[in-house]
Amino acid sequence: MKWNGHTHTSFCYHGSNAPMEEYVEAAIKLGFDRYTLSEHPPLPKGWIPDEPLMRELAMEERELPDYLAAAFDIKKRYADRIEVLVGLELDYLDGRTDYSLQLLEKTEGRLEDLLVSVHYLPGKGGMRCIDYTPQDFQENLIAYYGSMAAVVDAYYDHVELALEWAASLPYPTKRLGHINLIRKFQKALPPIDGEQVNERLARLLPLLKKSKLGLDVNTAGLRVATCQEAYVPEWLLRECTRESIPFVFGSDAHKPEDVGSGWDWFEHTIKHL
Repeated sequence: MKWNGHTHTSFCYHGSNAPMEEYVEAAIKLGFDRYTLSEHPPLPKGWIPDEPLMRELAMEERELPDYLAAAFDIKKRYADRIEVLVGLELDYLDGRTDYSLQLLEKTEGRLEDLLVSVHYLPGKGGMRCIDYTPQDFQENLIAYYGSMAAVVDAYYDHVELALEWAASLPYPTKRLGHINLIRKFQKALPPIDGEQVNERLARLLPLLKKSKLGLDVNTAGLRVATCQEAYVPEWLLRECTRESIPFVFGSDAHKPEDVGSGWDWFEHTIKHL
């Protein structure tokens, strides 16, 4: 099955305001059989100290019902052309998982797909985005932790916590989002130790298998000049195949033209595992 399991919509304010229809039409033209709508849900008020940025990160609470209504409408209207799954990309909110559980309750069990991702770490002045800008990463994370290595360990510590928490959520289809997002700015920041990353990823394999969570094979990093690689290394996909850990392609599209971005890399990679 050709499935794009990680995409966004006009409810994402750091993406495109193109209507959902344009994304789904692009997926149909590219031959996708299944398409997951996985928008960022609301965040707690004051979650990060940068208020202007905060407004760009996610929809407001009052918009969640509107997103769900629009997504289920799209699902119904395109049912004879493509299977659309209505989901969310839920953030692991360290210390505020209660807020996320309250949001999930508001969806009334209607979600059909769920990704859990780590976008935030404790940093200077409060929680900080790991994927905002290289300068912000340097000033508010590396300066806070003292070294890139310490930030990397903090990130994977939170990924492990996210995985454990996600495993407890009562949803049949769940994946861990862009497991290597920490590498987004690797070409613009102090070097990341590849051995350290591989060691931390290897530690996640038994946890993934035990939790029965899948993996988001996120290709957005291929489009980022400071990354130029998918957010999942090929060796990890090989190990997932050996351990029967499911994984799903995700272009992480924030505009319609990115719906199929990275599929060729994914298809070639899985054929040669």
